[in-house]
Amino acid sequence: MTASKLEGNTWTVTVNGRTMVLHSSEHAFAAAIRREKTYVSDRGVVKETVAETERIVLKEIRAGEGDSVICFREGHELLIRPVETDGGLTLEFQGEPGLAYDIYVPCLPGESVFGGGEQYRKVNLKDERVVNFVSEHIKAKTIIEKALLPRAFYREKDHADIGSYAPMPVFVTDRFLLIRFDTSSDGESILTEPFFRFGFDECPAAMTLLSGKDYRDLAVKLNHLLPNREYLPDWCFDGMILGIQGGTDVILEKTFQMLDAGARVSAVWSQDWSGENRTVMGKQVWWNWEADEKLYPNLKEAIEKLNARGVRFLGYINPYLVEGSNLYEECKAKNYLIRRENGEIYHIKSTTFNAGMLDLTNPEVVRYTKEKLIRDNMLNLGISGWMADFGEYLPVDAVLYDGDPKKLHNTWPVLWAKLNREAIEEFGKGDEFFFSRSGYLGIAKYAPILWNGDQHTDYTKDYGMPCIMPASFSLGFSGVPVVHSDIGGFFSFGKMRRKPELFTRWMEMDAFSILMRSHESIRPWANAQFDHPDVLPYTVKLTNVHVLLKPYLKHCMEEAEKGIPVMRPDFYEAGSFEKSRDPYAYFLGDDLFVCPVVERKASVREVSLPEGEWTGFWDGKDYSGGSTLKAAAPLGKIPVFYRKGSAFSEVFRKAAEGV
Repeated sequence: MTASKLEGNTWTVTVNGRTMVLHSSEHAFAAAIRREKTYVSDRGVVKETVAETERIVLKEIRAGEGDSVICFREGHELLIRPVETDGGLTLEFQGEPGLAYDIYVPCLPGESVFGGGEQYRKVNLKDERVVNFVSEHIKAKTIIEKALLPRAFYREKDHADIGSYAPMPVFVTDRFLLIRFDTSSDGESILTEPFFRFGFDECPAAMTLLSGKDYRDLAVKLNHLLPNREYLPDWCFDGMILGIQGGTDVILEKTFQMLDAGARVSAVWSQDWSGENRTVMGKQVWWNWEADEKLYPNLKEAIEKLNARGVRFLGYINPYLVEGSNLYEECKAKNYLIRRENGEIYHIKSTTFNAGMLDLTNPEVVRYTKEKLIRDNMLNLGISGWMADFGEYLPVDAVLYDGDPKKLHNTWPVLWAKLNREAIEEFGKGDEFFFSRSGYLGIAKYAPILWNGDQHTDYTKDYGMPCIMPASFSLGFSGVPVVHSDIGGFFSFGKMRRKPELFTRWMEMDAFSILMRSHESIRPWANAQFDHPDVLPYTVKLTNVHVLLKPYLKHCMEEAEKGIPVMRPDFYEAGSFEKSRDPYAYFLGDDLFVCPVVERKASVREVSLPEGEWTGFWDGKDYSGGSTLKAAAPLGKIPVFYRKGSAFSEVFRKAAEGV
């Protein structure tokens, strides 16, 4: 039930009894701002310099036509039209072009706030600044610090220091308020009391305010605004996707060895199918989207051999082409690459090499990418899926076939995902998929599943294995219910390299996730892999556990279709963030509670069980919720509990005993 009330210079909007808008002369709802902003980009990391020249607080308010109101001051106006929506209210805005806007929403004392897209450092964003600008998550400076400093001297970075591949202007509070802005603009949110401030470089088209009875209710209502179409083909649940590089002979040999050892393998993922690019950072991909005949001769026949043993083959693609490659030269000649104002090709740099960017605003480029690069060069080979990487590097000073890059920067990853989804729907067999790294509002309509990007191969809470949990929780609150991670992480440099213990701990976590997929890292030779002698027994065991969980995981996907995240923080049922006891434990669906080990050389894990009655996954013993215990956590057996009386109790029992 909503109510909008205008009396004198005071305007209030309530939804289900909660005041969501409070405008007065002392606390204006909005401010219009003149500002100048410059961007300096380096390998996807963007630094902004902002100079505010005028702030026009819209203190006055009057009635407009119908139910609308107008906030104004000195000739500047913001027209606001309330429209009732399912479970709440949408305020449609009409502001002045060329001005930035701040919008203020009252918060309650002690109210915690979550979401904001993918946020890596913490799930509760209260008192934080959240940037609404798609960017590279990894910074070279941090990697160098880890490589040079002793572990004890490395200072883990704060939330404000860490960018996001997938920010989104969607926020949920633990008083069950949801705030969603319809905008593609750069901006920032300052989430402090007594008013949350949401700022954007242009006037948002709308702000939707929803109230719900719990987080599930809000997730379903958010999904009604823009239904997600995330999915996983059935074969994805039949084992682990093995990250293997090095050529045809290597992938066949390693895959068959794993199958013969008893591991369950659903697919092999070879990101270097188009060739390798050795740089000072390690082994990267040659960005030329056709099979490398030297490294992968007779790839079609090799894929058929894999398929004969029930294993799919996955590849890799991104919207860039490495300078000097065959396809780069072809697209340069066709004028398919983004250019600078002076007419030159606009190159982006990844580590040490240059690449041109496919112009996704050009219909001919979209057709070319779908038909030649994906249909002819990938799907016709028998490739069943791929990593649709990047999308976050679009420079704001580029020249596009159509549109303003400043306004398209945030939505570029969505255009990239849309292209990939259309290629599968137009040319695929119906059981292919891809996974995306970057995103923005609407990404879940196109990307079947996201992954958490490029973590470091360590246990640090800012960039290592632990950051998977807050990143996944935040995406879940933001309307992206299906997420997974690279088992083992990606970035390795100097002494930063994963040992068998870390790979095993990460694999334990992902065995109790929606999708198991490993990554060899940027330096495969320096990092433990799934077939390391100290890891192999656990690979066999945990892939079998994951497959035996298939009925439950498919149930989790059914809930995800409604918008309910697969992976949820420990306070999700309790409601209040005050009930959180463990930032790295999580619910997998309704009935599993998973406690990953996120510390080196730990053999015991403190567990704070949520309310309710629980059964130990491995020992079958009963435990009462609301208690804290010291649980044994040997390698291969992280503490996991299932809800007593669950409809999937037999599935869980067989998964624990059947390996």
